Amino acid sequence: MKALLFKYLFSSPRCLSAKRADELAGSDADYSLRDLYNAIENGDYPSYTMYIQVMTFEEAEKFRFNPFDLTKVWPHKEYPLIPVGRLTFDRNPKNYFAEVEQLAFSPANLVPGIEPSPDKMLQGRLFSYNDTHRHRLGANYTQIPVNCPYRARTKNYQRDGPMTVDANQEGAPNYFPNSFSGPLDSRRHMESKVSCCTPDVARYNSSDEDNFTQAGNLYRVVMNEEERQRLVENIAGHIINTQEFIQERAIKNFSQADPEYGFGVRTALNKLKKAQSKPIIAAAAASGAKL
Repeated sequence: MKALLFKYLFSSPRCLSAKRADELAGSDADYSLRDLYNAIENGDYPSYTMYIQVMTFEEAEKFRFNPFDLTKVWPHKEYPLIPVGRLTFDRNPKNYFAEVEQLAFSPANLVPGIEPSPDKMLQGRLFSYNDTHRHRLGANYTQIPVNCPYRARTKNYQRDGPMTVDANQEGAPNYFPNSFSGPLDSRRHMESKVSCCTPDVARYNSSDEDNFTQAGNLYRVVMNEEERQRLVENIAGHIINTQEFIQERAIKNFSQADPEYGFGVRTALNKLKKAQSKPIIAAAAASGAKL
């Protein structure tokens, strides 16, 4: 099979407005959790559809954007979404601590034949996630039932250590190779394939990388008017308390993506500033001070 690059995406759920989210954060912090629990309990099972996009190594080499830059997307018209499967939540946890709080996901858990890309964010997470799990759950966090493969338990040379709760690899030696039927590397049984990817990871730091075209297309083409308005209001709400030169820098960036985008952020920012000044003016007028 020809070597391919791919990225995966999950369909996005609907979102709350920033105003409504702020209200719920103060009045009902468990709103989303309860909504999820009740939906599953009532048989209205939430689901997420998984898609992949496929690109050849040759296409990646010539692609106008760095395909490994996590701030970029692969245009759907050029690389259509291919449905792979659906993740459905069909039961609630019986013990929240055991089944949820002890979960340990890691992007380093890859099946043979799939390799990580040179995306710098991913490269850092490949080891930092596992380190975090060891700190949070202990050296043998993979023995916790919720983190074990259900049908076929993993066999490796991770033995002993605090909180060892299984058969401790059933007495297998802790060195490889050995003469005592210790586990073998599954890849030794796979056909050896050598692939060469010419795009250098240093391309990530290219000074001429286009960082505005896709952002502009997202604003102009993908979003509708309501979404654009919500976007500029959310951005303004996040930068309202920053120094003015940072606000101007942000507006410049958004304007380079689309002039209307930058103008929308400036308008929303001015509206927030005006609203913040009203209580001060009212208080001064009440005290009889001259403005």
